[in-house]
Amino acid sequence: MSRQREYVVARYEHKDSRFEILVDPDKALLYREGKKIDLDEVVVSDFIYKDSRKGLKASPGEIRKVFGTDDPKVVFDKILREGELQLTTEQRRKLLEAKRKRVIDYIARSAIDPSTKTPIPPARIEAALEQARVSIDLYKSVEKQAAEAVKAIAKIIPIKIARAIVKVKVPSRYAGKAYTQLMRLGEVKKSQWLNDGSLVMEIEIPAGAQNEVIDKIAQATRGEAQVSVSEFK
Repeated sequence: MSRQREYVVARYEHKDSRFEILVDPDKALLYREGKKIDLDEVVVSDFIYKDSRKGLKASPGEIRKVFGTDDPKVVFDKILREGELQLTTEQRRKLLEAKRKRVIDYIARSAIDPSTKTPIPPARIEAALEQARVSIDLYKSVEKQAAEAVKAIAKIIPIKIARAIVKVKVPSRYAGKAYTQLMRLGEVKKSQWLNDGSLVMEIEIPAGAQNEVIDKIAQATRGEAQVSVSEFK
């Protein structure tokens, strides 16, 4: 494991025992949210300490007694998921700021104004969060906090988490090249090749991402695809 990166202490306490590991703060938070990140990318030291500042390592007996194993990856996983990151004030501020932006971006991609069926600008979402005094938790997932935030700001602005169906018809001269790109835009509900070589698709996407998806379709087909958005749910 690399020892050249910036790190913080992740601490796990059980009764009178304490265990510490050194971790990358950004990746540790993502790992805790359930993102698929290899532990080797998160943990920056092979050691499990009882006091990392003093360099005191936990004994194998202590580790087995609390964690039921001496497999370091099992121990790392439990500390990361259930322990606490020892952050400086500045580190916490930066991480909270980044987490807040991710929550806002997630809401902007996922939500619409239910009266107009159109996306809501991130700046408007951010203003509503401030007005509703929504606080961000470093340890909660972006998805969960976004859902909670939408409930709070729905009292201030019209907003709803929704999915949308984008219907696309691509002319034959672009259909072959565009097919793979379109498949990546969302969950494909329908895909049909017509007799003239054109392609018809229905793609389910987060409703707030409709403008972004339409732009990508236009780029893939030089603006010649027929596109409509419908069936919001």
